[in-house]
Amino acid sequence: MEPITLTTDRLLLRPFVPGDADALHTACQDPDIQRWTVVPSPYGRADAELFARQLSPAGWQDDSMYNFAVVVRRSGALAGALGINRRTGPGTYEVGFWTAREHRGLGYTTEAVLCAARWTFTALGGDRLEWRAETGNLPSRAVALRAGFHMEGDQRSGLINKGVRRDTWVGALLPSDLGLPGTDAYLPADAVGKA
Repeated sequence: MEPITLTTDRLLLRPFVPGDADALHTACQDPDIQRWTVVPSPYGRADAELFARQLSPAGWQDDSMYNFAVVVRRSGALAGALGINRRTGPGTYEVGFWTAREHRGLGYTTEAVLCAARWTFTALGGDRLEWRAETGNLPSRAVALRAGFHMEGDQRSGLINKGVRRDTWVGALLPSDLGLPGTDAYLPADAVGKA
């Protein structure tokens, strides 16, 4: 897929470019980003350059992951990062994100997640957007809840972070949660026998 830019009232969600390496490096010095996400720790300048120059563009080229720089329209500042990754199974994607420390508490990440979710459901034909976070990552869970994700439970050993398997919280957002049609028909378990 060709990289695209999404817009909201306050944000641009655009592909990362090599010029983002400085801002990426600075933001990812935050111990909370290193603790709760799978970015390398310690996070060096070479890590930022590799992500901005190679990994992010490669995901767009092979349609495996679509990484967006979340940029404040008014200032041009990097507020965070958001990725939409293909999962196994048709129409299933996963969202991941982090927010730069100085931009937390402003609603930017929820706004970006909702924008990217609509794009996933309309442009990519997604029928399910999953969210996973390591158990205990309360800020990530708060964003997911504000964006309308339904919490589906706990997953033992659900992710690997820094070489250690960790338990996760799991949630999902469906097109119908945003008032959008799905690609495939959906029959919830509580509707079986009623249809």
